[in-house]
Amino acid sequence: MASAKTTKKRSPVEIARAAREQVEELLGREVEAVSGVSRDGTRGWTVALELVELERIPPTTSLLGTYEAKLDGDGGLLEVRRVRRYARNQPDPPQEDE
Repeated sequence: MASAKTTKKRSPVEIARAAREQVEELLGREVEAVSGVSRDGTRGWTVALELVELERIPPTTSLLGTYEAKLDGDGGLLEVRRVRRYARNQPDPPQEDE
């Protein structure tokens, strides 16, 4: 007798953990931080991850990359891409409303 596939509703913490593990495995680099998690409609998630791309001395001058990972509702990685590259000691430019 075939059983229906049951999908467990994942929490943002579980999704962030799944994204971190899969991106580390895919890119071969350790994720330093999760900087955002958002629902992508009703079917999936988008997770922003920070990775060290080039270690420098002192560490404040290391280059980091922000990667956007898209996951399905079960936490499976669908897509990953770098959206930003920056030096650790460089803040974002001020926004209009600040």
